[in-house]
Amino acid sequence: MTRAKINKMILLVLSVLVSIVFLFPIVWIVLSSFKGGNEIFAWPPTLFPKHFSLENYKDAFEKGNFILYFKNSAIVTICSTALAAVINFMAGYAFAKYDFKGSNVIFLIFISTIMLPLEVLMIPIFQTVKAFGLYNTLAGVIIPPAATPTGVFLVRQFFLSVPDELMEASRIDGASEFQIMKNVMLPIAKPIISVLVIFNFMWRWNDYMWPLIVLRSSKLYTVQLALKSFSGEFSVDWNGLLAMSVITMVPVLVIFLIFQKQFIQGIATSGLKE
Repeated sequence: MTRAKINKMILLVLSVLVSIVFLFPIVWIVLSSFKGGNEIFAWPPTLFPKHFSLENYKDAFEKGNFILYFKNSAIVTICSTALAAVINFMAGYAFAKYDFKGSNVIFLIFISTIMLPLEVLMIPIFQTVKAFGLYNTLAGVIIPPAATPTGVFLVRQFFLSVPDELMEASRIDGASEFQIMKNVMLPIAKPIISVLVIFNFMWRWNDYMWPLIVLRSSKLYTVQLALKSFSGEFSVDWNGLLAMSVITMVPVLVIFLIFQKQFIQGIATSGLKE
């Protein structure tokens, strides 16, 4: 066996071990959601349930109005993701393909906000949301995170790898700037748009802190806020919490499976420059 094959085998084994370490908590949560209350805390612990049961899922849905919470989360996540994809795409495209006065300075200032922790921005953003009458509304959760410096950066880096000759040829054919963006650049940008969709969907679906600040009415709660109903002052309903936690993983997993091919391609090309 050659040294190259040995190194490849060692790398493969290490990759499998690392994957097992990262996947084990998820596997444990999924399998534990089918266990009874006593079995979850049994000692010694067991990975697989002795008796598979869907009672945890049934009881969790009966305990709270989770259909409403899932609906609220779906509205927030879909609208925010779509809005973020449009804004980040247009901003990143402009920074990459148009050399206007102060563009580099504006982009540097915009990107520098990545260094600011969310806690620093929460108060001014909350005051702005309240001033516009968006407090305790789903719009107050959807609009503020629409434009992200990370998304703009990724789109800009992607378009830097696209030759400017495509735009010049389209201009010679008589296409307007909007037509160039829509008919030429948008189809090319499918990989990076998939990256934006996956990232924003994951962030908005799993977001807890911002909906907690903006939403006061329990009827507007997202599913992440609703999960705290399983945690009482003196006890935690682990059965229901595990069951609903598994359910909340499904939408993000589905979105990733749908866009995984474009996601990998977008990640691979967004950091390259011709």
